[in-house]
Amino acid sequence: MTTLELDTHILLVPDAPALPGLTFRRFHGESDFPRMVAVIDECKAADKIERALSAEDIARFYAHLTNCDPYQDMLFVEAEGRVIGYARVWWMSEETGTRLYTHFGFLLPEWRRKGIGRAMLRYNERRLREIAAGHPVDGPSPDGDLRRFFQTECADTEVAKEALLSSEGYTPVRRGFNMVRSLAEPIVLTPLPPGLEVRPVPPQRYRTLWEADQEAFRDHWGFVPGTEADYRRWLNEPIFNPSLWQVAWDASANQIAGAVQNFVNEKENEEYNRKRGYTEGIFVRRPWRKRGLARALIMRSLQMFKNMGFTEAALGVDAENLSGALRLYESCGFRMVKRESLYRKPM
Repeated sequence: MTTLELDTHILLVPDAPALPGLTFRRFHGESDFPRMVAVIDECKAADKIERALSAEDIARFYAHLTNCDPYQDMLFVEAEGRVIGYARVWWMSEETGTRLYTHFGFLLPEWRRKGIGRAMLRYNERRLREIAAGHPVDGPSPDGDLRRFFQTECADTEVAKEALLSSEGYTPVRRGFNMVRSLAEPIVLTPLPPGLEVRPVPPQRYRTLWEADQEAFRDHWGFVPGTEADYRRWLNEPIFNPSLWQVAWDASANQIAGAVQNFVNEKENEEYNRKRGYTEGIFVRRPWRKRGLARALIMRSLQMFKNMGFTEAALGVDAENLSGALRLYESCGFRMVKRESLYRKPM
């Protein structure tokens, strides 16, 4: 059964519970950004998810969406004269050919366990099936499975969401850790491999760094090639601060060998009353791997943040990464504080 439109904005959503005053509609544009922030703010405490977003942050992000038209690919839920939830869908293709039809939804805690979240999830799936109908079918993968999946994320603290996903046929396919390291612990600097030096990235070489990052992650699980919109969004993120990066160059070839694209989320630090720097965007290109470069750049980053007066560093890691990233980060002093999972369901 497809979604029925009552007018250009109001939607009749199959599977929705019969609750007085409950309505569903499309995206209204910029006026919805503050409403989205309000929903996120009320959800994050219940779900133990740390976020610090403003309407301006969302506007900046939505200016560079990929494979998503918010006017067609979003759902807003209203009750008692206010937005109580919203959802969005988009799609992407892994370099292996697997096509992922991705979605998420937020629903205020007091409106959960009434059937609204399930109706939102099924609406997302119907919209994604409509999108997928316009895509070519590439056939089965070598292991015999069709290469089309619904995909969403869930942290281990999002108990209600985890239960909903399981009941709707989703299973976790990949787990990641959020990790934190105290800067009060000893920081042992290690030398760069011979022939490499750390120096800044001038603006005319930002794309060079972006492309080096893309190249380094091409052989990782689930790699999705970045688009021009992704690149533009990266350049315009509030956390974009090249002065904090630790980038190793091969001096003889003038090529980037690896980097840690450090950043500070000032809004997050203010909201959670902490002094944290992020050692994220860590990569080493294939010719320079297994030489201790990542460790050297991470330790330089930790020392930099300590010198700046920060008290901790954080990062996220694919817990099943075959390159040994998790073991490296643990040996650098990082400890897991939260688990997150990617959930998929065959389309």
